[in-house]
Amino acid sequence: MTPLSKSASSQPDLRGTNLYRVAIVGAVSLKGKEIAEILRERNFPAVDVRLLDDDESLGQLEAVGDEMSFIQSIRSDQFERVDFAFFASDPRSTSKNWKTARDQGNTIVDLSYALEDESGASVRSPWIERQTGQPIAPELQPGPVVVAHPAATVLAMLALRSEKIGAKAGKIERMVATVFEPASENGQKGMDELHEQTVNLLSFQELPKNLFDIQVAFNMVPRYGQRSELALEAVSQRIRKHYRHIARGAAEPALQVLQAPVFHGHGFSVYLEMEKPVEIADFSQALAGEHVVVSGSPEDTPTSVSAAGQGDILVAPTVDANHKNGVWLWATTDNLRIAALTAVECAETMTASRPRGQIQ
Repeated sequence: MTPLSKSASSQPDLRGTNLYRVAIVGAVSLKGKEIAEILRERNFPAVDVRLLDDDESLGQLEAVGDEMSFIQSIRSDQFERVDFAFFASDPRSTSKNWKTARDQGNTIVDLSYALEDESGASVRSPWIERQTGQPIAPELQPGPVVVAHPAATVLAMLALRSEKIGAKAGKIERMVATVFEPASENGQKGMDELHEQTVNLLSFQELPKNLFDIQVAFNMVPRYGQRSELALEAVSQRIRKHYRHIARGAAEPALQVLQAPVFHGHGFSVYLEMEKPVEIADFSQALAGEHVVVSGSPEDTPTSVSAAGQGDILVAPTVDANHKNGVWLWATTDNLRIAALTAVECAETMTASRPRGQIQ
């Protein structure tokens, strides 16, 4: 990849090639760093990756593949000749800058959820599109693509795979899900506050509550404090909304979101009640496949630790002891990795909309 010290105007002309230029807005955020890593791992055909962030991060060095690159300010000229702009910063930054990128001809991929209600925006999860056999047709001028909430993707995948059991257990009669939210869903600030609370509790000091306005260390809560700008109910609403967008027709779960005292990785407790009694071997077979790894023994039961760095949904099914038609799924995922994979796969599916011979 070319060093980022060159100006946009000095970059080589890529017309007639299948190479692309990428900008990551919020490059030092947890999601931004994950996107850069996924681009490298998947060999995304990017000849230039521009790392953009706010003033606090300017000049900071970050690794892009095998090279070190400087964080640069978010300016209009940084979006010149860029094909895909990933917005991985906070919603305010996305709202402020996305139209500038769009007007420069960038295809927008939004991981901040700021654009989910914009006209022409679409909520997408390529995993679910492949599972349902309904991929999105390429558009020459696509609107902003909003990456589906990772919890919505996981729940949709589990529901759709569970429906595959078909005649053996019938359809899903009831689906109830509890999502355990990690601190990393609120970025580095969430991770830092959980860490500081943990340290201060162990040393009998006052707890910092600037973000959550409640104790989250060694605690499980259904809502944040009154002074917090965050709201778990808003997270729950977003998961429901995104689930409806990507999993049309699938059983819709009753849903609760709890803040867990976990730094990283979603946990899911899902109860499914089928029409007929469930054989766990049949259920496991229906679940297993691309993106889903089913535990083969109690020793392999998924944990947040085992899910870290994994690009799959780790799941362990068990039949309910009191209801032969009921099955419990315990699943864990790396929330940041699922989000970043979804974002990069969205871009991959849209490369066809960047016409050959017209690449900027």
